[in-house]
Amino acid sequence: MEVKNEKELLLQNNEENFKSLLKIIQAVPSKKRKNSIETQERDKNFRDVLMHLYEWHAMLERWYREGMDGDIPFMPAPGYKWRSIKQLNILIWENYQDVTLNQAIKKLKLSHERVMELINSHSNEEIITKKYYKWTKTTNLHTYFAENTFKHYSWAIKKCEVIAKYIKEENKGQMINHQ
Repeated sequence: MEVKNEKELLLQNNEENFKSLLKIIQAVPSKKRKNSIETQERDKNFRDVLMHLYEWHAMLERWYREGMDGDIPFMPAPGYKWRSIKQLNILIWENYQDVTLNQAIKKLKLSHERVMELINSHSNEEIITKKYYKWTKTTNLHTYFAENTFKHYSWAIKKCEVIAKYIKEENKGQMINHQ
């Protein structure tokens, strides 16, 4: 049995979680996919979750580009510190309220592909070696890629499962009311 290296596992986990995420959305009838749920939480529909992922991909791409150009990227975003991440995520949510679910899916698929290409452009050693790149400081590329891909997709899967369950239950209730 072949043992996979960290890069191969990263790529595999990314693809598996990404496909699982899309499968949850596709399991909901297409006319219901844009529905929002009643919740006190920030993300109320599939679009909200997908655009959150998309924006974090975009930030990762910026960090990567700036870091590889020899700069130290401002993380997580200009004007924000890690301790103010909640405010940053609210701003992200606000910025994408006019995007349709279909647009969100297309944007996320493209950003996922770009991040996968970044991962593929590196050797396993470059990905797992701490301090290999100055901009990653005391950590490695793997940490940045994992947090913004399969680990974030795991979070999104849980969110989308709740949304899908609510929409399906809402649909059952409507079917009962129409009988």
